[in-house]
Amino acid sequence: MATIGDDLPELMTIEEVANFLRVSKITLKRWGKRGKLPAIRINQRGDRRYKKEAVLWMVGEMYKKPEQIKQVNTE
Repeated sequence: MATIGDDLPELMTIEEVANFLRVSKITLKRWGKRGKLPAIRINQRGDRRYKKEAVLWMVGEMYKKPEQIKQVNTE
């Protein structure tokens, strides 16, 4: 049985992540600066790559109910 993200590459580009999460590239850059979704910087230009597991974790965080988020933050 296939699960969400099985068809994703292990390292994703900023464009792939933005499309997958349906957010802008600017949002991803902001999340990276805040430590919410860290990026791996590659090559001399500093292109961003994101680990598939971190992106899938973010999907889970985005869809938690407000009461679940409070419980996680207070424990």
